[in-house]
This record gives sequence, C-alpha cells and structure tokens, in this order.
Amino acid sequence: MIDVIGIISLPVSDQQASKRFYRDVLGFDIIRDNPLGPDQQWVQLGPKGAQTSFTLVTWFESMQPGSLAGIVLETADVVAEVARLRALGLAISDVETQPWGSFATFEDPDGNGFVLQQSTPSG
Repeated sequence: MIDVIGIISLPVSDQQASKRFYRDVLGFDIIRDNPLGPDQQWVQLGPKGAQTSFTLVTWFESMQPGSLAGIVLETADVVAEVARLRALGLAISDVETQPWGSFATFEDPDGNGFVLQQSTPSG
C-alpha cells in the first residue's frame, strides 16, 4: 500500500533562482540543500509541515524546465494568499469560484504551472 506522495521532481533551469522563488515568494521551507554529485545540488523544499515536497531538478533531459502544469497547492484563504503573493510581485490570476472551491493560477520563473486553491468543505 502506498501511504503518501513524498517528493515531486520539478524541472527548473536555475536551482538557486528557483530556490529563492519557492522560499522567498511562496514561503516554502528548505528541507535539504546538499551536493548531489559533481556540479549537481539536491535542493528540496516544501510548505511547512507538508508530507509532499519538491526537489528542483536540472539533470533530467526528458524534463524540460517549465514542463509541469496543474500542480495544486492548497491554502486556507485564497484571497489573502493571492494578495500576499501579488504584493511580492508575483503575476497571479484573479480568484475564480466554483462549487468545489476558489482558485487562482500562476507560474514559477520557468513556466511550471500552479493552481492555488481553497477547497470548499465537502458534505
């Protein structure tokens, strides 16, 4: 049985620039930042307390920077979080509301696509 999604490899062109974006703009914690091998670095970040994290990868030829889309990040207050992110200079869409919740979309510096959502409680 699979218990949890652990790490998602996120293709980026510049690990250090991406690390600053995920840490300073999105507010992620740095979980690991260690040498991986010659001229490679393992950079892993995630939301505080989350079970799933991202590793910023540059070494997979089949994973081009900006090639991921539809990554959903959950927040308790999407309106407040959109305002916070805009204040930090992030280009993020207006909040849209659906029966299942509210959301906005944005891209990281490489063009990887994210959905920031606040789910409506089910039931």
